[in-house]
Amino acid sequence: MSQRNMSDIIEAYLKSFLKHQEHIEIKRSDVAEHFDCVPSQINYVINTRFTQEHGYMVESKRGGGGYIRILKIELVDKADQIDQMKELVGQKINQRSSTNLIQTLYNREIITKREAAMIIAITEKSALQNHTNQEQELRAMILNTFLDQLKYLYK
Repeated sequence: MSQRNMSDIIEAYLKSFLKHQEHIEIKRSDVAEHFDCVPSQINYVINTRFTQEHGYMVESKRGGGGYIRILKIELVDKADQIDQMKELVGQKINQRSSTNLIQTLYNREIITKREAAMIIAITEKSALQNHTNQEQELRAMILNTFLDQLKYLYK
């Protein structure tokens, strides 16, 4: 049985609320107290697991009455979702953001597990290693071409 780390547990906890709601508001200190961890652990989870590539938007208000609001980004159809992904890719994208974006496409059932594995393989750092100066630009170009083709299929 695989052992989950604290970040996975916190992520699952927050996502359990988002299954039934479009957004949640939390106090970082309350969640940290609930899990008996430091507040920076909550920041880490939010900054890495609740990004636009994952289909979320985060707002925060600092100060005594501060909060963190996590919103699910719900788009109407698959073509709109693909447009949103293309916007996130832009002209350059790092490997981690690329993998997150592909995982989101898979989670939203826009691509199959096999398609996800293939596009991850051709956008990995090792596949682009001979072009280190343009690695992020090449990855973006590959992903944008892939997304254009997907969008064509969903029109």
